[in-house]
Amino acid sequence: MRALLPLFFLFASASAVHAAPTSTVTISVVGTSDLHGHIATLPWLGGYLENLRKVRKDGGGAVVLLDAGDMFQGTLESNLAEGSPVVRAYNALGYNAAAIGNHEFDFGPAGPAPSPVAPGDDPRGALKARAAEAKFPFLASNVVDRKTGNPVAWPNFKPSTILEVAGIKVGIIGGVTTATPRSALPANVAGLDFPPLAKTFAREARRLRAHGAKLVIVTVHEGGACTDFTTPDDLDSCDAKSEIFAVARALPKGVVDAIVAGHTHQAVAKRVAGIPIIQSYCNGRAFGRVDLTVERKSGKVVASHLEEPHDLCLTGRDETCRPSDYEGSSVQASQAILELNAPAFAAAKEKGNDFLNVEVLHPLPHNRKQETALGNLLADLMRAYHPGGVVSDVAMINGGGMRAPLPAGKLTYGKLYETFPFDNAFASLRLPAGEFRFLLARSLGHAISQVSLSGARVHAACGKDGLEAILTRMDDSPILDDEMLSVVTTDFLATGGDGFFAGANIDYEIGPPIRDAMAEALRQRGGTLDPGDPTLFEPARPRFTLPGEVPIPCGK
Repeated sequence: MRALLPLFFLFASASAVHAAPTSTVTISVVGTSDLHGHIATLPWLGGYLENLRKVRKDGGGAVVLLDAGDMFQGTLESNLAEGSPVVRAYNALGYNAAAIGNHEFDFGPAGPAPSPVAPGDDPRGALKARAAEAKFPFLASNVVDRKTGNPVAWPNFKPSTILEVAGIKVGIIGGVTTATPRSALPANVAGLDFPPLAKTFAREARRLRAHGAKLVIVTVHEGGACTDFTTPDDLDSCDAKSEIFAVARALPKGVVDAIVAGHTHQAVAKRVAGIPIIQSYCNGRAFGRVDLTVERKSGKVVASHLEEPHDLCLTGRDETCRPSDYEGSSVQASQAILELNAPAFAAAKEKGNDFLNVEVLHPLPHNRKQETALGNLLADLMRAYHPGGVVSDVAMINGGGMRAPLPAGKLTYGKLYETFPFDNAFASLRLPAGEFRFLLARSLGHAISQVSLSGARVHAACGKDGLEAILTRMDDSPILDDEMLSVVTTDFLATGGDGFFAGANIDYEIGPPIRDAMAEALRQRGGTLDPGDPTLFEPARPRFTLPGEVPIPCGK
């Protein structure tokens, strides 16, 4: 027996060592952003998460799942229910928190009106309804009620939250781009302020740490752009003007451990000022991931590993998606998410398959930076078919209001919806041509997307005082500055969106939704559409003659 004792104790000792918890734990932060209602991709995301969660659980770690905003607006299946299908799927996927994006304000009051039209309409009614349905908090640390000076206190809205994963208290802070007043429907963000992000995050991070948080992660609807992800600390492939990089550099050292970014529809997997930042394109294409190695006792991050943005599909999309293996196992689409999506897709199919009596012979491309046949077509439809029956002198639509090309084939309501997904209403106004000319020149010189016009041509050039514009009619006859122009545009632009009419003293009248009027106009028009049609775009006689792409840097 004495000969066996040392061997027994040897095995017992080895077993005890094997069972003892390690001194560190791995927490995987998975980030998504700018889904824009593309719920068809979410069953595949669920499959990837299932594999990762199993690996982390087996190793004593955890997964933190965050979204950086712009969840709802963009597809018929989401928009018909004002984003509710997205929340149902996110609940099932187990999101821990989500930031809100500028487009979370797009639906306005609950119901069909895109902005308040009746006394008592809540301009954030639809957004509040979505938050009430969510099993995770909506985080909005820099969305401030102007009356109180404090972050908004709507149900299930918080500046931040603390959760405990793998025995570690993790603080999550949410924020939205400070450009929201210019990039959301102004009526829907009235009474709100959006203060600077870095200062807000630093203050909130200190508060979270005072309440026991060992890690602090930011999820924010602001972003950057990089093209190479092989070297996490090399920023040569990145846009040096990336706003989220400026935020990271402005944060005091050590207050934030990781950032999930969004808004720009680009990708990031970099460390900036020592902070790992992940961002993964848009429309449900991919997810980002950073693994944080954390000391159990102190909660200190001792290492971070950034992964490249991971496309959900190696080939195909949605039903034809072929995913990669992940964490050593094949990826299977989540059947639970597929079943949750089914009613939304059924409703979208019924509405979206409505044929608009038009055949698109070749795709009509979309380009925010220049004049296109697509932009001209939509402006022409607005001008000819706006309420009142009288054709306006000029119609104008913002480049950001269009989100996709019109594909070749039979044009359906669903395809038009993908091109023009926002529930904008007509806005009619009158102003002197000279003032309109000044506003156009200012927009071309500073905006990141170019407006489309119907009923007028713009000839712009750099002058001694900056960009100068001349307006003519379509036959090239001059439009004099003292002429009064009737203009039809979107409620977004008329109420201050993109800063177009900022400072202008105008009165406007809001009318019915634009998209349904466009659909009816196309039904009446019939026939075919082709980008080579000179009535839509004539390269020899464009509607815009410009010295470059917007923004045009005259005098800079």
